[in-house]
Amino acid sequence: MTRIDGRSADELRPVRITRGWLEQAEGSVLVEFGRTRVLCAVSVTEGVPRWRKGSGQGWVTAEYAMLPRSTNTRSDRESVKGRLGGRTHEISRLVGRSLRGVVDTARLGENTLMVDCDVLQADGGTRTAAITGAYVALHDAVTWMRERGLVVRGPVLTDSVAAISVGVVDGEPLLDLKYEEDVRAESDMNVVMTGGGSFIEVQGTAEGAPFDRAELDALLALAESGCAELTRLQGKSLEPA
Repeated sequence: MTRIDGRSADELRPVRITRGWLEQAEGSVLVEFGRTRVLCAVSVTEGVPRWRKGSGQGWVTAEYAMLPRSTNTRSDRESVKGRLGGRTHEISRLVGRSLRGVVDTARLGENTLMVDCDVLQADGGTRTAAITGAYVALHDAVTWMRERGLVVRGPVLTDSVAAISVGVVDGEPLLDLKYEEDVRAESDMNVVMTGGGSFIEVQGTAEGAPFDRAELDALLALAESGCAELTRLQGKSLEPA
């Protein structure tokens, strides 16, 4: 199958991870999956939510948002509307869960890592790009903490985490869907995995006809290979210059 952008079925879009994109954040990354661009910033703050005080453990949380003109037509800022949309809330929670899956909060002390993911341009896969870029920004923020003596015990990060979308389009399983493919998908999934190959979250939906076990297995196999490649790219981006 020849895809819209000429990729093969099991090929990622060009991925770029640019660290230190913001000068003032403790960790920041501009991550690009093709034309999808997400700015991920991690802020370190002293203290934890009230329900976690006195536990000796830290916390990791995330917020996700799309800029008004990140899509073909302008959308109003949700801050102006006065409430978060369901999709925004769902993705924010997904990013937070995904990152907490590889963080030993007991080693953070009572500090909070606040992760902001802002979509600058959307062309499909914004939540998976956000998770993939946020991990690298989180890695840099933890390094910042260690350099200042805020983390003195063993490793905070127990593994890496990356995410990718997969879906069935015109009967064929495809990796890393761009927008035109996503809206045509008969079924699609977002898969979050650790660098070690374990699953953190799998979100799958039949948009048209239900999918069978064989299609599910094919999609998961694609996601595994895609996340493995993203893990390699994350590691490469973290190598000393």
